[in-house]
Amino acid sequence: MTETLNGYKLILFDIDGTLLSAGAIARESVLRALETAYGWRPAEKHHDRKRFDFSGKTDPQIVRELVREEIGDDRCERDLSRALALYLEELERGLKPENVVPKPGVAELLATLATRPDVTLALLTGNLERGARLKLEPPGFNRYFPFGAFGSDSADRYALPAIALERAAERTGRRFGGKSIVVVGDSVHDVACGRSLGVRSVAVATGPTRADQLAAERPDALLSDFSDVRRALEAILA
Repeated sequence: MTETLNGYKLILFDIDGTLLSAGAIARESVLRALETAYGWRPAEKHHDRKRFDFSGKTDPQIVRELVREEIGDDRCERDLSRALALYLEELERGLKPENVVPKPGVAELLATLATRPDVTLALLTGNLERGARLKLEPPGFNRYFPFGAFGSDSADRYALPAIALERAAERTGRRFGGKSIVVVGDSVHDVACGRSLGVRSVAVATGPTRADQLAAERPDALLSDFSDVRRALEAILA
């Protein structure tokens, strides 16, 4: 049985570029894993996030985009699970607390939202769940996000919102919809995910995507960062 919403909000946060930056560790962990799994050697462009952008993509999607053209669909899919497992091993081995840098204002923003009884926080991210938890652990952000939808649930970024909504209903007994849902992220895919659901989207220009590119996607709100926590709260909770 589900409750009426009565002002309750479900806020779905992206991770990389939105809540924090893990520097080059995650990218390099992916590339090392693919060398081991496929014998595939990355080119110089693959180390440069401006030339090969991971932003807004799921981890399985990233692997496929990197190697499929060179090694073929069959081999890509046959060894995909192993490649992703190797990536998580590399990430866990290489990620140090000092590598993880929260974005400005995020710690205060999350702490404030977590005190509100009308707010449910969750993740909407292309990260595999284990990878997401590894990145969120150093700044202590896992406690704010008991559930979410991840790249380990689907390689299709646009299938993840529906998964998040089902999990929210299971956990809270509330069937969120429309503007009671807020998607917060730093990529055009985050905004597009929100638009595909007809929900509120809040874009933040703290990742690799420029503010003008985000603005072109027509989010409901666009922030340069979360350092003005009051303004960020107003944008998210409007």
